[in-house]
Amino acid sequence: MNALHRTLQKLVDEAVEKQKHKNIQRWIPHFHVMPPVGWLNDPNGLCEYEGTYYAFFQMSPFEVHGGLKFWGLCTSKDLVHWEYKGAPLQPDQPYDCHGAYSGSALVEDGVMYVYYTGNVKLQGTYDYINNGRESNTVLAVSRDGKTFETKKLLMTNADYPWDLTCHVRDPKVWKQDDTYYMVQGARTKEDKGVVLVFSSEDKEHWKCIHRLQSEETFGFMWECPDLYELDGYTVLSISPQGLEADGWKYRNQYQTVAGIIHGDFRTDGVPGAFREIDGGFDFYAPQTFVDSTGRRILIGWMGMADADEQYTNRSVEDGWQHVLTLPRELSVRDGVLCQNPVREIGTIWKQKERFEGSYEKHCETDCYELTLLPKEGAWKVILSKGLELSYDPEAKLFCMEFTDKELGCGRTIRGRELDEVTDARIIVDASCVEVFLNGGKDVFSTRFYPETGNYQVEVHGEHVTGDFLSC
Repeated sequence: MNALHRTLQKLVDEAVEKQKHKNIQRWIPHFHVMPPVGWLNDPNGLCEYEGTYYAFFQMSPFEVHGGLKFWGLCTSKDLVHWEYKGAPLQPDQPYDCHGAYSGSALVEDGVMYVYYTGNVKLQGTYDYINNGRESNTVLAVSRDGKTFETKKLLMTNADYPWDLTCHVRDPKVWKQDDTYYMVQGARTKEDKGVVLVFSSEDKEHWKCIHRLQSEETFGFMWECPDLYELDGYTVLSISPQGLEADGWKYRNQYQTVAGIIHGDFRTDGVPGAFREIDGGFDFYAPQTFVDSTGRRILIGWMGMADADEQYTNRSVEDGWQHVLTLPRELSVRDGVLCQNPVREIGTIWKQKERFEGSYEKHCETDCYELTLLPKEGAWKVILSKGLELSYDPEAKLFCMEFTDKELGCGRTIRGRELDEVTDARIIVDASCVEVFLNGGKDVFSTRFYPETGNYQVEVHGEHVTGDFLSC
């Protein structure tokens, strides 16, 4: 631990302690990872280590609108109750001095190997696309899950293919068939997003062996790639930047999509058609891991970069911004990536109320779940008198729409064309709403900001049955 690390750690701890003294409770979720102070973005280094779940995350403790990036950490025994454990990964070396950017964790023989992008921005007149930026691949090692005892610079821009810009980042690493593999997102000099595939025999020396790309340009940059085997498929997830809206698709500033790889990802693999993972306002940069039960679990950033001109978050008034999504179990059904809340979420609820047809409830709590089984006809759910979730079978359209501008802080409407909605799960946790439709094939996530006590729930529909679950 060098002197800069100690100083940074002291400053982070002081910022966290100062925030604690404010004793602010509004809009703070009960079961979502959030920053103790400042800004949160991408989930990083997701893993299970020594029987405990680890969720690292990008954290800017000194700036509520983002700034110098650290890795914050929350841990959990059950994927539901999370405890903040500090910011163990600091931007304290020449090769990461402008931010410890996103990355992943590999756990092997009781050791946690963390790979991340060390960001450096040079002073001068640069465009920071083709020059002026260093994107360094760094390895940090922890033998106790609390501190990183060593750091090592593995690759610089000179080690990546010649036709790329300076934008190469977000390493995801795993072991398969006695070989270690890594994928990184990149931007070519022709402004085409691609994913680089690397292999290694020793976790430190890496060789670029393949490039995953679409035939037609699909955004100028592919961030936060993830690649994994699931239910007999090879799935590629990316967060492309630079897509234009297409009807109800790609309405956010940036998107996150998944597709099935055709062929071998190491040699001739090509991604098939991409589909948005989440159709809501607040979802980006997800990452997955496999736990000791064999489940593939996804956690995403429940936020959106560069969205300030479209919508904001009232939590900035209280000194913090953004959360991570609930952990989601993944499966592939009919060639579509499906997401459902981890089964542990069911342990939260202590009370259950069954209803048929239209239903109204003034909740005493800001944390609840609503499950629906629509039989036929249109239906609508209204949350806190200003967020409408509806399905119109004639238009074959599901919509998430804010009719109260203050509740949504500028969020307007998102939708998806669906032939039917067979089931719906709506989970509300203070300022977080996550909607799972059709067994998890279609998911919508958003933040919202109800005033204290405004926890009204309305269900409109003649042929709807459901349950209201609460703590």
